[in-house]
Amino acid sequence: MKKIIINKKYYGSIELAQTRNAYNIFISVIRAYKTNEYISLRTIYSDEKLKSFDSYKSGGFEYELRELDMYIELSKLLNFTSADAKKLKEQMLFVKDDAFVHLDISKNLVLFNKKKQSKAKRSYLFWDIENFSNISSMFSDIIEPLEIEDEHIYVSCNPDSLYLFRAEWEADLFDFGKTFNSFNFTKCDHGKNVADGVLLNNFKELKARDANIYVMTYDRELKELFKEACHESNNLYALERKILY
Repeated sequence: MKKIIINKKYYGSIELAQTRNAYNIFISVIRAYKTNEYISLRTIYSDEKLKSFDSYKSGGFEYELRELDMYIELSKLLNFTSADAKKLKEQMLFVKDDAFVHLDISKNLVLFNKKKQSKAKRSYLFWDIENFSNISSMFSDIIEPLEIEDEHIYVSCNPDSLYLFRAEWEADLFDFGKTFNSFNFTKCDHGKNVADGVLLNNFKELKARDANIYVMTYDRELKELFKEACHESNNLYALERKILY
């Protein structure tokens, strides 16, 4: 574990990624933070390196994904936005996975709160668009096949991500005849995990019964919080990472 101490203030500890460049990346971020520079992916990668992520090579992205995870953890400790890193990570995973097999998000959905599903009268979707911003896949794999109505879709997003990607997201939504206003959309405040917190509060206030609840997250803690708040009559579905062969 590497302790983070800046100007005699302790910010926490982080485990360096097991890559050749991890330490240099760590130092670059700390140095930029000390000098109040704007921290982005260009703090840790060159433009040429960033461009190389657009295409997949056999065995590619393994080390870079570890580095992005470390960078995202640093952003939480130092409270700077990592929206660009999260989006890049998602793109890299999609390109990498698509090199082997077309991924269907719905295949990673599992029943999380019970062993056998019960009858449901309606369906609801809780979606942090920052973490699942592949809008086309969300519609083709989840929303349209499951026939989830617009008014039953809850979307949240942190402000930094919305500032960076709103135009892109709105263009993608337009392809499906939608806007943010089509759904129960919340622009969150600054802070750690506020988008997830908003979605959880939306769910609690909904007080759904006899419904299918779809939570688009791999986060174990968030899934458990939804499970605790979920009425036994509901079917709670969440994402589970599966190994590709």
